[in-house]
Amino acid sequence: MKMTEVLLQELEMEMANTRKTLERIPNKFDWKPHEKSMSMGRLAIHLAEIPAWTEMTVKQDEFDVAPAGAPPYESPKVGTPKEVLDLFDKNLASARSALKEMKDEDLMKSWSLKSGGKTIMTMPKAAVLRGFVLNHNVHHRAQMGVYLRLNNIPVPSIYGPSADEGEM
Repeated sequence: MKMTEVLLQELEMEMANTRKTLERIPNKFDWKPHEKSMSMGRLAIHLAEIPAWTEMTVKQDEFDVAPAGAPPYESPKVGTPKEVLDLFDKNLASARSALKEMKDEDLMKSWSLKSGGKTIMTMPKAAVLRGFVLNHNVHHRAQMGVYLRLNNIPVPSIYGPSADEGEM
């Protein structure tokens, strides 16, 4: 089996669980558990935009969040739970397509994250896809689970039963 196929399977599993989580977000986009925390809406949008990083990683060798002479990257603006899901679905479709087109030999090519032309980090594309797409998604999905719990919204089963759902 090709490594890109393995990554695609992992993407499908993790993003299905992320979608289950996003399906539960209430229209409380300004709610925060703490003053230093992201708002629920910002966190939801972040989860919805992460899959788009797959195509960016596959099709480019670098990404500059604040390129010189150009506007900095801005997260998409959405304002309802449905718009979050629509953004997530669109980005996941582009991620699937990009991974299906990727060749295994391209997984070891370098990819760099930059800001203002300065390199922040450089890693093989495989490490970027695992770390900054898949693992990053899992991290923030768990964070959203806490937000749901604090708002008395049932947390979905992810890798096993949750306290709210006894079955998967």
